[in-house]
Amino acid sequence: MKAALYSGPQDLKIIEVPTPTPGDKEILIRVHSCATCGTDAKIYNHGHPRLKPPQIIGHEIAGEIVTVGKEVTGYAVGDRVQVIAAIPCGTCWLCTSGRMTICGNQLSMGYQFPGGFAEFMVIPHEVIRVAGVNKIPANISYDEAAVTEPLACVLNAQRILDVKKGDTVLVMGAGPIGCLHVRVARALGADKVFLADINGGRLKKSASVVKPDASFDMSEVKLEEAILAVTDGHGPSIIITAAPAAKAQELAISMVAPGGKVSFFGGLPKDAPFIQCDANIVHYKEVTLYGANGSSPQQNLDALNLIASGKVKVSDLITHKVSLDNVQDAIDAVLSGDAIKVVVNP
Repeated sequence: MKAALYSGPQDLKIIEVPTPTPGDKEILIRVHSCATCGTDAKIYNHGHPRLKPPQIIGHEIAGEIVTVGKEVTGYAVGDRVQVIAAIPCGTCWLCTSGRMTICGNQLSMGYQFPGGFAEFMVIPHEVIRVAGVNKIPANISYDEAAVTEPLACVLNAQRILDVKKGDTVLVMGAGPIGCLHVRVARALGADKVFLADINGGRLKKSASVVKPDASFDMSEVKLEEAILAVTDGHGPSIIITAAPAAKAQELAISMVAPGGKVSFFGGLPKDAPFIQCDANIVHYKEVTLYGANGSSPQQNLDALNLIASGKVKVSDLITHKVSLDNVQDAIDAVLSGDAIKVVVNP
């Protein structure tokens, strides 16, 4: 079969490898769609501390079951399935207390296990045992199902924040994750949702699709002033930093409304993880800072159901589709910012 093998920074090649054979506790799928994300681009350029090359990467996966191990129940050949990316152990104290997203034993597809940039992929027992294989509803395409995983990560963050009716939400970062945050905030009932980005071209493209109540090009306007003007002078009740930028996190703390909440959704570079935080703002305004990391198997199922119900539309966020032979084009589209969401179709 063909697969995209990552052998180190900027070394991603399409090669022929043996089609994998699943074990008794595993499932083999034909990969129909594997969406790309910013993490794939980071891996391509810089590697990842949890990924030891060579490895087949790709972790936003949807496909069709072609072989079911004899000890696997509940699945059949021909089932259309979506696969989780982050794999909790399911048994540690964090998992058993409902915090699977921060499991200390977490593994990942495309990192410790071969991923979805391939014609076929084995779903390991580690995924199956934590209910990480979801059957795709008939009204969803494979491409849409591949967007389930990032949507689940967004859902995790907004559930932590308890986004609801009455909230005004500012999303900082107009990439694919920012677009999903706008959509989920609306689905959860937020009164108003705003979108900001320092890249005017990306903001215009994304805003034309997800249609926030207002959008702000941070290269042209002073966001601190602009956001006050649309929130009755007190700032958003919730700000989500969907960009790996220290400045965004610092601004969010300064702009959020008294009693408001800030989510650090986008992680910072490992070599520059610190920000300047005015602790008095947090203290006197009773601001709450939240982290958000990945998603649980249940949140993947919930996200898939959100797509199926029509409450969160993702099809119009898929702006580019490429074959496996052209996976480099997918990475380049992510790096350039030309795309919102890119799907590879092996």
